[in-house]
Amino acid sequence: MLRSSISAEKQEVVEDATQKKASQGEDYFADFNFSELHIDIKSMLKNGVHFGHQKARRNPKMNEYIFGTRNGINIIDLEKTVEKLEEAMNFAKKIVSEGQQILFIGTKKQARRLVESAARKCQMPFVVERWLGGTFTNFKVISERARYLREGQEKMKKGEYSKYTKFEQMKIAEELEKLETKMGGIKNMTKFPGAIFVTGVIEDNLAIQEARIKRIPIIALADTNVDPTIIDYPVPANEDAVSSLRLMIAYITKAVLDGKAAQGNMSGTASTAPESSEDIIPKQLDEAALKEYKGKFKELKSQEAEK
Repeated sequence: MLRSSISAEKQEVVEDATQKKASQGEDYFADFNFSELHIDIKSMLKNGVHFGHQKARRNPKMNEYIFGTRNGINIIDLEKTVEKLEEAMNFAKKIVSEGQQILFIGTKKQARRLVESAARKCQMPFVVERWLGGTFTNFKVISERARYLREGQEKMKKGEYSKYTKFEQMKIAEELEKLETKMGGIKNMTKFPGAIFVTGVIEDNLAIQEARIKRIPIIALADTNVDPTIIDYPVPANEDAVSSLRLMIAYITKAVLDGKAAQGNMSGTASTAPESSEDIIPKQLDEAALKEYKGKFKELKSQEAEK
């Protein structure tokens, strides 16, 4: 009679999030109030951030971030998630405050609209379609194609193609549309970003490899089946459920927005002293939520020991 309660709960989280997604449309973060967003374990629990993959799919290098296993499902240690999230947010804010960009990457189906919406909200480049091989390692060629796209779209707006036949205009429009789909999110990225933010380590592994070759820092959500050692700032989290993705992407987006605000303040007041790491993102953990979290899984360790 006992079924996998964790699996059922995870499925419920995914279904609820999918329904909300349909009702809210594609632009998730257009009206999102980031000023009220704080790092909170209770919110992470509610959105299923702690659910990992099945025990059989666990990557041994993720062991330090796993609280335990229940009904064959790995449970992520949210205290570790909070710790690593704060590090990632501090770094993201610092990078952006220095005038650099962060490239948002999310090519898995459930992450695409979230990533694009978040990137547009904070005016950062993004990749939500297939990663173009050589985006970093062959940046010169990619930049030339991006410039061709920008100039072509500008000419189209000004009507400079009106001198061509309708058939030629149609072919040019089709070419520009295909380029926009493939690289529209990076067409204004004229130099290497200061960092990349990845929502799917396995799905976007090529982007991570190129970033490592070019020594570009990597921030990424790390589920229990990935290798966190290839990531500079891994954030242990469920990267499959839409609700979990939305919350974690929102945290990084908030850090980017805070960095842009800090950049504006620094340009206006050059004599202002830099903030300490403690001041950038203060800990705002709900002690009651933390107690609830510990109590909810207090038997996991003992169950593991018995096995």
